[in-house]
Order: sequence, then C-alpha cells, then structure tokens
Amino acid sequence: MPEEQVGVIVKFFSKPSVAALEVTSGTIKKGDLLHYKGHTTDFTEEVSSMEIDNQPVEEAKAGDLVGLKVSQRVRPNDKVYKVVE
Repeated sequence: MPEEQVGVIVKFFSKPSVAALEVTSGTIKKGDLLHYKGHTTDFTEEVSSMEIDNQPVEEAKAGDLVGLKVSQRVRPNDKVYKVVE
C-alpha cells in the first residue's frame, strides 16, 4: 500500500505509552492508519487517541506537535507514514 511521510517522533513516554510526534507534512486524523518505521521500530497502527497540549483533537496538521497513544515503543527520529488507499 502506498505511504506518505507525515511526521517524525520527537519523544516517547513509556508509562502512558504515548509518542510525541511532530507533524511535518499533510494531516493526521483519528482513524488514520499510521506506519511507524525506524532502526528497530516497524509496526502499523490506527490512530485511536490524539492530543495537542493535553486537549483531545480530531485532526492535526503540519507544524503541530501531537501526542499519540501507541501499543509499542517508538524512538526519537523514527519516521511516521500515513497509509493511503
């Protein structure tokens, strides 16, 4: 499936299992399928929960710093791709 890079991981918080993601291009919406890829990271997951400044949001655009709930560990500088149908 085609993918487009939408962001890069800035930080990972292990206790709530949340990734801080800087959106570099396009938009990310709740329900989007994201592919996390890095040196030791490679998994795909649907966006279930997304926050900006501790406030839940439905959509994030380029330039936003968002917190995303993730099921697996991600690392700084991991690339994030949106899977497009």
